[in-house]
Amino acid sequence: MDKREVFLIARPRAWLINYIDVLKPRETILLTFIGFCAAVVAGAGHPPVGWLLLTTLAILVGSGGSNGITNYIDREVDAKMKRTKHRTLPSRRIFPAWKMLPVAITLVVTGLIIAWFLDPLCFVFGLLGVIAASTWRKKVTCVFPQGTIAGCAPVIVGYLAISHHLDLTLLFICILIGVWIPIHVWSVMIANREDYIVSGLTYFPISWKAKDVIKLLLGLSVLLYGSSIALYYFSDLSLPYLVVANILGILTILATVRLLVTGISHDAWRVYKLTAFPYLGILFLTMALNLWLA
Repeated sequence: MDKREVFLIARPRAWLINYIDVLKPRETILLTFIGFCAAVVAGAGHPPVGWLLLTTLAILVGSGGSNGITNYIDREVDAKMKRTKHRTLPSRRIFPAWKMLPVAITLVVTGLIIAWFLDPLCFVFGLLGVIAASTWRKKVTCVFPQGTIAGCAPVIVGYLAISHHLDLTLLFICILIGVWIPIHVWSVMIANREDYIVSGLTYFPISWKAKDVIKLLLGLSVLLYGSSIALYYFSDLSLPYLVVANILGILTILATVRLLVTGISHDAWRVYKLTAFPYLGILFLTMALNLWLA
């Protein structure tokens, strides 16, 4: 096989990888996973399999498309930062950047069509999630309310697709996510504080002293712990969930206390990594398994 043949084979693979990468696959998978688990919780551990798969598909394509649009909107800001300048759009692996928009928009529309089929409320909250994700940018000065809506949308869609009604269990799941989002987002901002400042991004929480933001994170970590325990009392979850929620909540508080004591970026990064899959993924997996195996 000559070099030209190798290039022709490798090029489609690179093209596919770039278009997958621009959809933020790790974040999309996490959002899809917690939406899937919320659907399992709504079905008391045993939702209809076909309906569950269709719900998961709606969340997957909708979240991927929304993340793609967010990447497009943030491309110029990403290009200024060391942490993000090598992403697909800032590095021009897809150029011009608008070439990825038809893919992202098609995924969003497909997700919303499926959501409407599942339940009109799924469509409404899915659409709100897309709008929130598209307006929640690095240049926006706070996480709320766009970040909360965008983060809660996959869970709400998953839950309503099975239960078809709002209840206290869903409310407390959303409260948990609403508290989790600023901890997750602000900790990575503290870890990369200088990168943000050099790039000219000095909005909240960068505009605050790092020590004050970390104190706020500690308070939110305690609130996160409390909301995860409150969920136990307003749902059908049992002892296994309570044990895991206690362990994860205490670990998160300890990690934030360590950050408060040291104030170093490495410990802020540890809080960020802990609150990704290790916290949210394991907690939602425990919810699903708790009811699935009951």
